[in-house]
Amino acid sequence: MKSRLNLLAVLLLLSACGGKEQTAAPAAPAGGMPPPPEVEVITVMPGKATYTQDLPGRVQAYRTAQVRARVDGVIEQRLFREGSDVKAGSSLFRIDARSFMAALAAARADALAANHTEQRFRRLLEKNMVSQQEYDLAFSRAQQAEAARIRAEEDVQYAHVPAPISGHVGRAEVTEGALVSKSAATLLTTLEQLDRVYVNFTQPGADVLRLRRALGAGALRQAESTELELVLEDGGIYPQRGKIFFSDMAVDTSTGAVGLRAVFPNPKRELLPGMFVRARFPQATADNVLRVPQRAVQAGPHGQFVMVVAADGTALAQPIVTGGMAGADFIVSSGLKGGEQVIVGGLQKARPGARVVAKPAGSTPPPEGERKPGN
Repeated sequence: MKSRLNLLAVLLLLSACGGKEQTAAPAAPAGGMPPPPEVEVITVMPGKATYTQDLPGRVQAYRTAQVRARVDGVIEQRLFREGSDVKAGSSLFRIDARSFMAALAAARADALAANHTEQRFRRLLEKNMVSQQEYDLAFSRAQQAEAARIRAEEDVQYAHVPAPISGHVGRAEVTEGALVSKSAATLLTTLEQLDRVYVNFTQPGADVLRLRRALGAGALRQAESTELELVLEDGGIYPQRGKIFFSDMAVDTSTGAVGLRAVFPNPKRELLPGMFVRARFPQATADNVLRVPQRAVQAGPHGQFVMVVAADGTALAQPIVTGGMAGADFIVSSGLKGGEQVIVGGLQKARPGARVVAKPAGSTPPPEGERKPGN
C-alpha cells in the first residue's frame, strides 16, 4: 500500500512539472518588426537668397606667347627646362651668333666712321667750305650707319632667343643642331602666363532678357556681389573667386548667346588652359524665398518632388516647382509653404507612407552609399 502511494506521488509531481513547461512555452518572446529607419531632415524656412547661374566654360591662359625664330641660324643649346617657369628677358635658346657678331663689329665701325665724317662736315659748313647739300648727305649716311648698327645688335640679341613674357614654358619644338629660319618664323616653344587665368563662357540671350525684365519689374534686386565661383570638373569649388572681365555687347547669331569672360587668380597653378569648368555667378537677390539642397530634389513621371516627414512621422512625396538656383540649392517656386521637414539623407529608406525617425541633418553620419568621395 505504501509503495502504491509513493508511485502516485511521483506521477503527480511529473504531471505538475509538465504543466509548468506547457504554460511557460507561450511566454517566449516572438520576433518583432524592425524599428523605423532614421533619416536626416532640414526644416525649410523662408529667407533671403541670391539667384545664381552655372554656365559651362573653358580656362584660357592670361597671356600666351609663341616664341619663334627672329634670325636665321643653327640651334646650339636649349637653355631652359621644359615645363618650368621663366622670367621675361631670360634666354631660352642660343643660336650660332658668330656671323652676327662679325656683322655687329662691321656695323659699329661704319657708324663710327660715318659719325666722324658728319662732325667734320659740320665744322666745314660753319666755315662755308662745303655746301649744305654735302653736309646733309654726310648726316644721312651717319644716320643710316647708326640704324645698321642697331639692327646688328638686335640680331645678336635675338640669337639668344629671349623670353617675351614671364610664365610657364612648354616643350621645345626644336633640338640642338636644327636650322631655324626668320622668314619661316620657325616655332621654338610656347610661353603661358598662369598666375591668373581667363574663363570664357556664354550665357543664353533669353536668360539675359528675362533677368533684365525681372529687375525692371522689381521682382528681383541687383546682386550685391559681383564675384564668381568656379565649379571644377570633380564638383569641388575652386577656393579663389573671380570677377567678370568683359561681356560682349551683341548676341552671337549662330548660338543666340552672349559671350562673357572672367579672370581668376591662380597662384598654385590649379587651373590649366583647356580645363572644363562651370562659372557660378550671382544674378539677383530676393527675399522670403524657400530653398532646398539639390540632393533632396527628385524627379518622377509627374515632375520634381521632395520627401517630407509628416506630423505623424510618415514619409510623404511632396511635388514642387523650382525656379532657379542659389549656389548648390534649388529655389522652390511652389509646393512648399515653409516649416516642412524635408528629407536630405537616407532617401533610399524613405518610402512614401512608411514611418521614419527624423534626425536633424548633420547629427548622424550619412549612409555609406550617400557619402561623397574623399569623406
